Amino acid sequence: MKCSSGRLHQLVSCIALVMFGLFAACTDHGDEAAAPGAASVSVTDAPACGYEVVNVTVSKVRIHQSNSANDNDAGWSEITLNPPRTINLLDLNDPTQPNFALEHLGETALPAGHYTQLRLVLEENKGNQPTANWIVLEGQDPNIPSNRIPLDTPSAVQSGLKLIHQFTVGSGQRVDLLLDFDACSSIVQTGNGKYKLKPVIKVIPFVLNGIEGFVDQALVGSNVVVSAQSNGQIVRAVRPNATTGKFFLARLAAGTTYTVVIAAPGHVTKVITGVPVPSETSITAVSTAGARITLGTSATHDIGGTVELLPQTDDETVFVAAKQTVGGGLVTVRFRPAALTDGPPAGDFSYGLTLLPIDPPLRGAYSTPLPITFAAEPLAAGQYKVEASAAGYATQSFDKDISVSNQTQNFTLIP
Repeated sequence: MKCSSGRLHQLVSCIALVMFGLFAACTDHGDEAAAPGAASVSVTDAPACGYEVVNVTVSKVRIHQSNSANDNDAGWSEITLNPPRTINLLDLNDPTQPNFALEHLGETALPAGHYTQLRLVLEENKGNQPTANWIVLEGQDPNIPSNRIPLDTPSAVQSGLKLIHQFTVGSGQRVDLLLDFDACSSIVQTGNGKYKLKPVIKVIPFVLNGIEGFVDQALVGSNVVVSAQSNGQIVRAVRPNATTGKFFLARLAAGTTYTVVIAAPGHVTKVITGVPVPSETSITAVSTAGARITLGTSATHDIGGTVELLPQTDDETVFVAAKQTVGGGLVTVRFRPAALTDGPPAGDFSYGLTLLPIDPPLRGAYSTPLPITFAAEPLAAGQYKVEASAAGYATQSFDKDISVSNQTQNFTLIP
C-alpha cells in the first residue's frame, strides 16, 4: 500500500506498521495444574508512505518471562521459521482480505505464567544485496531487480527487536499476539540513496472491530486513502480494496468516536464526524455497497519547501502533513515523509504536498440509517495548516492559503 496521498500508512498504511494485541482463548483444560499454555504470533501492517514494496525477513520470535533476560539466558521459548519467511508488509494492510491482512508466524507452548519480553528476529542482508530486507520506491516496478533498495539492518534488529509487552498465559489457555509493523515510521532515509530499518512496533487488539464502508470503484485508481482520526491525528488508514472498493479501519480503541476522512489527490475531501466504535467487537458502517462514497474532482495547488533539523541529523524521519479545519476540528488531508537532501550538511529535507484540493471539503455527521448527508464547508476552501514533525523535535506548523496559487513553506525544527 502506497501513501502518496497521505496515509498514515499510519503506516499510514502508512503503514504504516507495528503493534500487538492480546486475546485469550480458553480450551478444555482438564487438569489445570499441569496444563501448559501457548502463544500464537501473527503480523499485520499499518499503512506505509511512499513505497511499492517493504520486505522484511523473519527468522524467529522469542518469548521470555523476564524483561531483563539477555540473548543467551535460559528460559527463552521460540517460534522458529524454517526457512526464514520474507513478508511484504504492504500486503498486510487491507483487512477486507479473507485473512484479515494477517500473516501467521507460528505458535509455541508456554508454561503458565506472566511474560514481559518478546523479540522479533530478522535476517540480515548479505553484504549490500537486497536479499532479506528491501524496499521499492513508489512508482517503480518491483519486478526489476535494480529497483530493489536494501535496508540497512542494525545489529539490534538481527539479535531480536526487544518488544516490551506484558501478558499472562493461564493454564490451558492460548494467547494471540498481533504484531503491527508500522512500515512508514520504520524506514529512515540516510542519504546517498540509502535506507535504514528502525522498526516501530505497537500494540493493537487481536479481536476485530472498527469502521467499514465502500467508496466508488472509480476512485480506487486515484490513490484514495480512508483514515480514522482523532484530534487531527491519523489513528488508522487504509486504501480501499482494489477489486471491491471496500475499506475496513480495523482494531480501533473501543468506547470512543472517530473522524473518518476520505481523501484523494485532485478530489474534494469528505469528512464524517462522530463515528462511534462502542466496543471491542463492534463494526460501524459509514456507507454501503449500494450507496458508495463518491468524491468529486477539484482544482488543486501545491505546498512545498524544506525542513531543517537543529541539531542536525540524518537519523530521523521527518513527516509533513497538510491539515484543514472542518466542523471546528483539524483533520489531516495529506501525510507523507520528507525526502532527505543528499550530502552535507546533515538534517536537510525537502517535501512536496501536491494536488491539494482547493474546493471546500464536504462534512457529514454520522447518523443512521445510511447514507450520510454531506454539506460544504466554505470557510475551509483552500485553507491549510502545513505541519512538520520528527521524533525528539518540537512540531511546527503554519497556515497557508492555496486558493489562488502554489505556496512555499520552510521549517526549522528544534528539540
